Amino acid sequence: MVAGDEETRVLLRGLLRLHHFRVEGEAEGVSHALELVSARRPGLMVADVNLAEGSPTSLVANARAIHPALRVILVAPASRPPSMPDAAHRPDVVLLRPFRIRQFAEALLPGTARA
Repeated sequence: MVAGDEETRVLLRGLLRLHHFRVEGEAEGVSHALELVSARRPGLMVADVNLAEGSPTSLVANARAIHPALRVILVAPASRPPSMPDAAHRPDVVLLRPFRIRQFAEALLPGTARA
């Protein structure tokens, strides 16, 4: 899980645990997130667009370069949806805030693609 803001990390951690996902690690920015992806090889990464360092586009592209099977959910404000120019930089799901808990749960399902 990656988010620059501690409150956002607390929220995402709680939602993941609510849906019985184990949080393997947390990062504030791209560099630490990529270290975690390399070391732990998670199946899912949930990231907020507001990062302490780096961009969501580079996070997605570099994480997938390390672990091509990684599924990525990107959380962004509805007022500023991210532009993801090409498939290599595009997450599997873009979840716009504010969202309902049910929408978060649906985004976690394999095969869900809303990017």
